[in-house]
Amino acid sequence: MKRFFCAASAVAAALLACASLLGADTRFEISFASGSHDGPMTGRVFVAVAKSETPPPIQQIGSYTGRTPFFGVDVEQLAAGRAAVVDGGVLGYPASNLKDIPAGDYYVQALANVYTQFHRSDGHTMWAHMDQWEGQHFNRSPGNLYSEVQRVHLDPAAGYTVKLELTKAIPPVQVPADTAWVKRVKIQSQLLTKFWGHPMFIGATVLLPKGYNEHPAERYPAIYIQGHFGLNAPFGFTDGSGGRGGGGRGNSAEFSQAWMSDDFPRMFAVTFQHPTPYFDDSYAVNSANDGPYGDALLQELVPYLEEHFRMIRAPYARVLTGGSTGGWESLALEVLHPDFFGGTWTMYPDPIDFRRYQLVDIYSDDNAFVAPGYEYMVPERPMMRTPEGQVTQTMRQMSQLEDVMGSHGRSAQQFEAWEAVYGPVGEDGYPQPLFDKRTGKIDRSVANYMRDHGYDLAAYMKANWAKLGPQWKGKLHLYVGDMDNYYLNLAVYLLEDYLKTTDSDATFEYGRPKKGHGWQPMTNVELVKMMDAQIRRNTPKQ
Repeated sequence: MKRFFCAASAVAAALLACASLLGADTRFEISFASGSHDGPMTGRVFVAVAKSETPPPIQQIGSYTGRTPFFGVDVEQLAAGRAAVVDGGVLGYPASNLKDIPAGDYYVQALANVYTQFHRSDGHTMWAHMDQWEGQHFNRSPGNLYSEVQRVHLDPAAGYTVKLELTKAIPPVQVPADTAWVKRVKIQSQLLTKFWGHPMFIGATVLLPKGYNEHPAERYPAIYIQGHFGLNAPFGFTDGSGGRGGGGRGNSAEFSQAWMSDDFPRMFAVTFQHPTPYFDDSYAVNSANDGPYGDALLQELVPYLEEHFRMIRAPYARVLTGGSTGGWESLALEVLHPDFFGGTWTMYPDPIDFRRYQLVDIYSDDNAFVAPGYEYMVPERPMMRTPEGQVTQTMRQMSQLEDVMGSHGRSAQQFEAWEAVYGPVGEDGYPQPLFDKRTGKIDRSVANYMRDHGYDLAAYMKANWAKLGPQWKGKLHLYVGDMDNYYLNLAVYLLEDYLKTTDSDATFEYGRPKKGHGWQPMTNVELVKMMDAQIRRNTPKQ
């Protein structure tokens, strides 16, 4: 018996070693039950492999520096009961392959991001996720399907097959109720509906000035706050009765008290909602891939707001602010429409000079992943850092995340969002990439398209200064930390260098030392007072 046991053990060990050498099959099979989805499904199926059960694994994935591996694969017209397979050939993040996950016990869960078919007016038919007023967050988008959490033992050496069934659907978004101070608007855009061949919606959240109802003949200026999709109140306002916002900058309690006080400027504060099939935000401009969002906002949404609320319909009374994505938008709206807006207070904007597309010069660099000029030990290019300079994400790693999140530019992440806004349409109808997500190779034709079509704001200003410079004078105020986490300060430096050669009267302020993404030098109370002072200076004399 003893000899037989030893021989059996040796055979088993040999089989395991052979399986490891040849690559044992590791796979997840994901299906959905009949009745859980209307007809066959086209979209992207994800599997999350987590060490902890809480929060649910599908809620642990998708972040830049996530520690929970997940894997994604496209499905096309997947029928109920048929399985989508995630195996060793499917790319993951941050683990590249299922075989990279060490043997152990895990909590696993699957999710399907359901796509809609669009027949666009440019002749392209394509599939993408139709935002359900959640802001392109696939793991909380209404109608997306998900499975129960399972606890399993995974061993890549021995191989495994795990079956998951998508039996639940994410419920509809609960839009916060309006209050005496906060009102919400959602309208169908005829311009965008025509472009996409599908009903498309834009909206706004409006914070009313104190005394609005008591003074029915009074009209007020408006602050247009740019930023990512959100249904909360502007500047994080709360009146203590459920009208709370969030996503605003500065101390929301201090701001709310000031806004409701008797000696604070009287004006509206407005945030836009304009999610696209590619991102939670359109960047407030017209685009070959996203469609005429700039026109929709300025020709449909703002006129609607000015008709339904007592806003002053004049450029001097429309001012802008925003940070990050909203920073780029606030500057773009002022620069591209100087006859519509009266000034911008732009905070830590996304790249405004594409010679510093974060750290990449898209016009002269050949590769987005590595620093130029090296033959040996070529440095990887960072994408994100701490304010002390510690790199936390590289360009290559971020591109891998986007590759896992979606094919054909449908990741709803940062680089591909920029490509959808700034870049041309590819032959397949999807955004043409600026650089290859696997190799980093830059497509110079896409870079030139971005510049030539006005999305490089610094280049646009230089090209149009003789004609538009007088309209920009005194309207541009920019703020960014000297250690912005995404290197966004670098492009701001370049714009300042140029504007110093003009009579723009633009102001720049840099947070030092070690001020990261999100820094601004004033509270929101102080910001509104600065805006009010400029509006008063520019108000026509009666």
